[in-house]
Amino acid sequence: MGPGRADYLAPWWAAWLHGLPHRGPRLQPVPSTFRPQDPDYQQSLLFLGLVAAVCLGLNLLFLTVYLICLCCCKRDQDPETKRPHSCCVTWMAVTAGLICCAAVGVGFYGNSETNDGVFQLLYALDHANQTLTSIDSLVASTTLQMQGGLEQHLARLNELLASRGDYVQTLKFTQQLAGSIVLQLQGLPAWWGVSADLTELSGQVAYVEYYRWLAYLLFFILVLTVCLLACLGLAKHSRCLLVTMLCCGLLMLVLSWASMAVDTAAAVGTSDFCVAPNKFIMNQTDDEISAEVVHYYLYCDQSLSSPFQQALTVFQRSLTTMQIQIQGLIQYALPLFPTAKKDLLGVQQLLNSSETSLHQLTALLDCRGLHKDYLDGLIGICYDGVEGLLYLGLFSLLAAAAFSTVICAAPRAWKQLAGRDRDYDDMDEEDPFNPQARRIATHRPPRGQLRSFCSYSSSLGSQSSLQPPAQTVSNAPVSEYMNQAVLFGGNPRYENVPLIGRGSPPPTLSCPSRVSSATSFSFLIPGQQPGSPLLPTLPCLPPSPFPARLLGCRELREGGQRATFCAQPHSRRVFSSHTLGCWSPSPSLEQ
Repeated sequence: MGPGRADYLAPWWAAWLHGLPHRGPRLQPVPSTFRPQDPDYQQSLLFLGLVAAVCLGLNLLFLTVYLICLCCCKRDQDPETKRPHSCCVTWMAVTAGLICCAAVGVGFYGNSETNDGVFQLLYALDHANQTLTSIDSLVASTTLQMQGGLEQHLARLNELLASRGDYVQTLKFTQQLAGSIVLQLQGLPAWWGVSADLTELSGQVAYVEYYRWLAYLLFFILVLTVCLLACLGLAKHSRCLLVTMLCCGLLMLVLSWASMAVDTAAAVGTSDFCVAPNKFIMNQTDDEISAEVVHYYLYCDQSLSSPFQQALTVFQRSLTTMQIQIQGLIQYALPLFPTAKKDLLGVQQLLNSSETSLHQLTALLDCRGLHKDYLDGLIGICYDGVEGLLYLGLFSLLAAAAFSTVICAAPRAWKQLAGRDRDYDDMDEEDPFNPQARRIATHRPPRGQLRSFCSYSSSLGSQSSLQPPAQTVSNAPVSEYMNQAVLFGGNPRYENVPLIGRGSPPPTLSCPSRVSSATSFSFLIPGQQPGSPLLPTLPCLPPSPFPARLLGCRELREGGQRATFCAQPHSRRVFSSHTLGCWSPSPSLEQ
């Protein structure tokens, strides 16, 4: 808050803002004196707003260069070596969220400070306006009493006391004193013009402040909404939300710099007034009020005499003399002229009322009341108001930084989503271990039973065509890997059919990352006892539809039977979890 109420001292931030260079459209220097009606001064404030517009252009240029470099770097990389920078995107999102929250907090504080300062100014203006209105009202009422009510009473008393010349002379002297009081009251400055100006100024300031406060409040809510939308888009991996986030981020970036321009111009203009407010007010009121009166109220120097001292002194002396004269008439003339009692008491009542008005007028015309209102208004607008504008400018900078970070994170998040979709496209759609296979299988119409393309002979040598195991109805959830209807109706591969009823996971295939034709495979079935017959328990598989993509196979023999196992790799995965091979009868092996 400001210093003591005895004197006003401009805050340091107002002096610093006042010291900023004021330039015109052609970069010519402009005096920094507060002159709101001067076109050159208005253009100098507009120039400060254009500086914020230049900063917006530089910010957009930086973002454009960054996006171009990001696209070029991604294009130069080998597609097989690209990796989504998910960690970088996460940290950028966290940073943007923290900056956004800090910006909104600073903005709420600055908006509240500015609102408090403006309302303190409005309160001071209303109180000063009330004081000036009371002065005019007292002067008008006292003049009306002296010219209207007092003259009527004196005219009737002249008729009643006409037989006594000394009493008539007393009444004439009283009337002269009343005229002197009226003349002194008319010499006081009329404040109705200044009061009308203050009323108009107060209404305009209140109107602008209401919509300014409301606009910033809505702006804060919009900033929080866009930040929440950005976090939701990054969390949900939604392209639609990312595009919306990018568009809203660009819009909020422009609005942030526009807010910065308005705050800067308003803060500098207000600081120019706060550095030398007395000079501006004296220049504005020189046509309505004398410079002596304005100087008396602006500085309120107790060493200087009041410009109203002489008029108030004459008023008080004349009023005292009139009271003495009327008191003498009541004391000496009333016993002789009882009919004059009503008028004499009426005059005495008017003089007492005028004395009360005199004391009130003396208190209102004293400089301390209006000077206090003046200091309250200055401290409200120059301390709280300008300080709040500075915090709002800081909010604009933080919001611009937050949304710049959001815009930088959007392309990386888009690349991450594109990389994930490319990984899914490289996988076999019929691979049950593919995360997309469940979604594909659920939307694919069921197909008829497929007969096996392979058969094997028993150890007795009899050959018979084997059908796939009988389909059983199961209500097992998808978490058991896949239900039987999907496996037999929609997928021709029967590699894990024997494992459905046993509640065990499908066979696993473990291989090195780089497989050659000489690589060894291990085909393990959970729950299989070592040394037990392995080959008859394996299902019969159809031939692989992708023979060109097989990296390696291995031939196994047991009990006169031969089996060939092959593995099909996926990009970004070592191997698929299923095998492409089939048991085949080989009687020659027994020989």
